[in-house]
Formats: sequence, structure tokens, C-alpha cells
Amino acid sequence: MIPELRFPEFNKPWEIISVSDICDVYRGGTFSKADMDVNGTEPCIHYGELFTKYNEVISFIYSKTNKSDGFKSEYGDILMPSSDVTPDGLAKASAITLDNVVLGGDMNILRPKKNTNSIFLSYLLNHSQREIIKLVSGTTVKHIYPSQIITCKLPLVNFEIEQQKIASCLSSLDELIAAHNDKLLALKDHKKGMMQNLFPQDGEKEPKFRFPEFEDDGEWQKKKLGNEDVSNLVNEKIASNTLRLDTYISTENLLSDYSGINIATKLPPAGRVTRFLEGDMLISNIRPYLKKVWRSDRQGGASNDVLVFRSGSAVKSDFLEFILKNDAFINFVMQSAKGVKMPRGDKGSMQKYPVFIPSIEEQQKIASCLSALDELITAQSEKIEQLQLHKKGLMQGLFPKNVNV
Repeated sequence: MIPELRFPEFNKPWEIISVSDICDVYRGGTFSKADMDVNGTEPCIHYGELFTKYNEVISFIYSKTNKSDGFKSEYGDILMPSSDVTPDGLAKASAITLDNVVLGGDMNILRPKKNTNSIFLSYLLNHSQREIIKLVSGTTVKHIYPSQIITCKLPLVNFEIEQQKIASCLSSLDELIAAHNDKLLALKDHKKGMMQNLFPQDGEKEPKFRFPEFEDDGEWQKKKLGNEDVSNLVNEKIASNTLRLDTYISTENLLSDYSGINIATKLPPAGRVTRFLEGDMLISNIRPYLKKVWRSDRQGGASNDVLVFRSGSAVKSDFLEFILKNDAFINFVMQSAKGVKMPRGDKGSMQKYPVFIPSIEEQQKIASCLSALDELITAQSEKIEQLQLHKKGLMQGLFPKNVNV
């Protein structure tokens, strides 16, 4: 019951306690249709809204929050999901700084008692996900109730100054991660603005911004994606038994938001798949709105739900990358996509996508500029991942490892 990492001034062992010893646990309120405002919105904040729209939380505080039957937050309350409970959801359990806000019925509220640091406790709960998840009930939808939470056993150091020290250490690291996330978002916004300026927009035949050496080159040439000199939809096949996990691409290991790929977890059964070469563009044709688009850096095979485009003689492959890794292209594909739950892009319509093409030299300049920005975004993403791994290791060291309860 002594953690691996400890500030030198502390040496007392930790204890095993029940959540009921350090917290009161409540359930948020549920409301009838009569309680809803004119927009059909419940007069409270729900768990998902609190974390996915955190910066907009204040706008969710309606005039009806003075209802006597609504459960109101207090500064330092720790919020935890009450339904659809998963380890990821529990990892978001967080102490809040909002006071007197009505909380919805899809969350549990843990209110720390005296001498328990709420921020420390929120990190302890994150660290103790495995103990909490054991208490979850239900088959299809996983639930956890206050009566279950209060029975959970946790390791705790009763010395309040040590709790504060651990909370401050982890909070400062979270602030650093948040700052790097802000920088990542700024880089992505910058790239989006660059794309809008470096490519012609609707009704235009020239971009708003051109590099000085191309300012007098005139309008870009209008073509269609399916033109032979622009790109070709690859139909060449390769035997699946010749592939490895790192050379097989399916919709499952293509990442959303143009984020690249993961290594496949399994290979396709015996048969043939589409062969791709280095520099080809791979696009998931299932739910195109997920933006699973990747420029290959290797040879391999792609499943039937992945389309492979190869650049033609008039277009460099790295310029074609930014034509297809573009929200304007995704929006065009979705206009003709078929299906509701699992929409699929229409190949014929996709090949009619209008594109504007400059000279090869200007293509290279634009592609180099955007590729350099992509490298900064990738490096920033990797830095955030390293910090998150550091935080995970730090939490494992700051809290006792083996809890036998």
C-alpha cells in the first residue's frame, strides 16, 4: 500500500477504504416533457454535453435550473456516467468547477466529504477503473448506480497535503497536454485556411493566393477526377495470401479525419484484393464522411470497400493527395452516397468531381507547402501522445499498484 513514486516528505502507508467513507453519491435528475423548454430541451446538462461541448456549458444553463426537484452541482463535484458505462467513459470522470447547475439523470455525482481533495479523488477514480467496472450491471446497456458505487474499495492516503501535492502534479501535466492540444487545433485550422486559399473555391478558376513565380500563369485548367490524365480508379488484383498485416488496408485500419492508418489486426480470407502502389490514394467507400483517406507509402492490397486512385500524367501524386484529402471532395461524395446507416460513395459520381489543375511546377510547390504543414501536425500529435503516455506512467507510479480487496 505504498506507491512506487512518492514525494520525499511523505511516508505513511495508504489505506483501503470504501467510497462511502469519503463521498456522498447521488444520481442526476430526470425530467418530463412538461419540464422542457420551447425547443424541447431538458433544463439540465447531460454527461455527454459536459465533455463534448465543455466550452459551451454555460449556454446549457437555462432559466428553469431553479427547479426544486433538479439536482444541482456544487464546486468540486465529480461526475461519472450512469449508463453506457465503459472504461473510456470512466476515464473522463472529472471534478467540475460549475456551481448550482442542474445535472441530468445520465450521470452519477460524487460529492467528496471533508478532508478529501476532489481533484485528487477524480484522478484516483480514473486510476481505479477496473475496480469500478466490476460493479457495472446490465447486458445490452451497462449501468452503474450510487448504491453500487459506494461499495467500491479504493486505496487512499488520508494526509490531505499529499493528496493536494499529487493533484497539483497531475493537473499541471493535464494543463500542458491541453496547451499542446490547443496548438494542434491551431495547426489544423491553419492548414484548413491554407487549403481554402491555395485551391480555387466555388465559382473560381484561380486560388486566392499564389506563389509569386506563378502569379502570371493564368487560370487553372478545369478537369474531372476521372479524366485519364488526372487519375485512374485501380482495378488490378493481388492474391490476399501474399500480404502481411502491414501491407493490407481495409476500412477498419484506415483512420478517420485523414489521420493515416493502423497496422491491420487480421488478413482477409483466401481470395484477391485490389493492388496498390506507393503514392496511390486509398479511400474508404463506407461512410465517406469519416474522411478515411490515405496516400500510400508502400505497396500492398486493399479490401473491396476501399477505392484506389492513381494519379495520371497531368497530376503529381502528392498534389492529388490534397485534392482528395479535402472536405470539399468529401462533401461532393456524400451528395450521391447511397444508404442511410452505412452510406457508400458512388464511384461514377466520384469520378465526375470537378478539379482545377495548375502546372506541374505549381502543383509541386503547393504540395510541398502543405506536406511541411502536415509534418508539423504529425509531430505535434506524436508529442501529445508521448505526454499522455507519460501521464499514464506517472499515475501508475503515484498510486499503489496492487490493491487486494
